[in-house]
Amino acid sequence: MKSTGIVRKVDNLGRLVIPKEIRRIFGIDSQQGMEIHVEGSRIIINKYHHKCVLCDCTEGLSPINDKLICRSCTGQISQSARKAV
Repeated sequence: MKSTGIVRKVDNLGRLVIPKEIRRIFGIDSQQGMEIHVEGSRIIINKYHHKCVLCDCTEGLSPINDKLICRSCTGQISQSARKAV
């Protein structure tokens, strides 16, 4: 991991500002959703991309009961439902 030499403090509301230089390098816009993961003692922050809740596909998504599901998984669910009848 490369150190940038940039240090920021967490404010009293728990917010951390990502410096403009880093946002520009990674193409992070002001309204960009961010995902936060924990790996051991590390906090990992990634740009959020909408994806299928079943297979993580990012294309052909449809909202079903407030969840995003891709065409492929929707087709598999339909096939399974037909077989079950």
